[in-house]
Amino acid sequence: MTARTISQGILRSVGIIVGVVLLLYFLWKIQSVIAYLAIAAVIALIGRPIVLFLRRKLKLPNTVSVIITMIFMVSVLAGIIALFVPLLTEQGKNLSLLDINQLEQNLNSLHQQIVDFIGTAPNVVDEIIEETDFEKTIVDSLNVGFIPNFLNSFLDVLSTASIGLFSVLFISFFFLKDSNLFQRGILAFVNQNNEGKTINSIDKINNLLSRYFVGLLLQIFILFVIYTITLLIVGIENAIVIAFLCALFNIIPYVGPIIGGVIMVVLTMTSNLGMDFSSVILPKAGYVLIGLLIGQLVDNFFSQPLIFSNSVKSHPLEIFLVIIIAGLLFGVVGMIVAVPGYTAIKVILKEFLSENKLVKSLTKSL
Repeated sequence: MTARTISQGILRSVGIIVGVVLLLYFLWKIQSVIAYLAIAAVIALIGRPIVLFLRRKLKLPNTVSVIITMIFMVSVLAGIIALFVPLLTEQGKNLSLLDINQLEQNLNSLHQQIVDFIGTAPNVVDEIIEETDFEKTIVDSLNVGFIPNFLNSFLDVLSTASIGLFSVLFISFFFLKDSNLFQRGILAFVNQNNEGKTINSIDKINNLLSRYFVGLLLQIFILFVIYTITLLIVGIENAIVIAFLCALFNIIPYVGPIIGGVIMVVLTMTSNLGMDFSSVILPKAGYVLIGLLIGQLVDNFFSQPLIFSNSVKSHPLEIFLVIIIAGLLFGVVGMIVAVPGYTAIKVILKEFLSENKLVKSLTKSL
């Protein structure tokens, strides 16, 4: 091996490394665009069954079917946002009429009732309150100096969200209108010999993920109904909004239901501040916990097996391990994208490495 060959190899390696670094930097700079494309792809997968129904059953033109589908999904989104308007308006009104002294008394009263109920020794409680200066902490935490900064940040987020929403809807429309648009973009980077396998993989992935996301919406809807009924029976204000918010957390596997449950219990308790803990607050919190338990039992034994087994055709234990590993590697985002990502990888492996023994065992159900 000559010195010239070695130097050429080194230069080629350095060039590849620099190219990869530049590509990663470019992808990092356009991460917002990548996020818009990903969200638009998910919306297109969810709307795809509706478009197919309108085209095949009602014999509508493709463009008309897409427009009707987009109007329907935008209407659903607007309805969801409208649900939160009364809650935000009421909370804003409550903040404008906030009595700091009364709030402090209610919180201290609730704290003392909890302590009395669980039977904690008075001298221990006094020491804790004295060490943490409980009353002073409450008043200091209600400092309103942060409001101008919060409003500026809120306006920035609102502006970014508006641009993002328009971009996502615009891209989703064309993904739905031309279902092969995404496919042609991928085929531009694929060797001609592998185009057939790539097209088959994309079609299978589209079908599986469409069923998965539709099933996920059904799962959220079932939990929303159960939570709404529970909160209405207990008599919690804005029950529909709270139920929807808590059901939405179920998108995050395993951790989301815990977060949603904590939010429901806390909002139940804080909505009854000033009332007796043992006769009002605790029973209502207990009823909410029962409703949460019923919702999770229905979800674990009906909704999840239906979604995972029938839509993505994977064993529940297999899904559990994939979600845990993705969560350890990439956090909450990894847990959310674990199932669709794993499904896409399985389809690609089966199409390109169908003779491999391990691939055969993993993709037997596909």
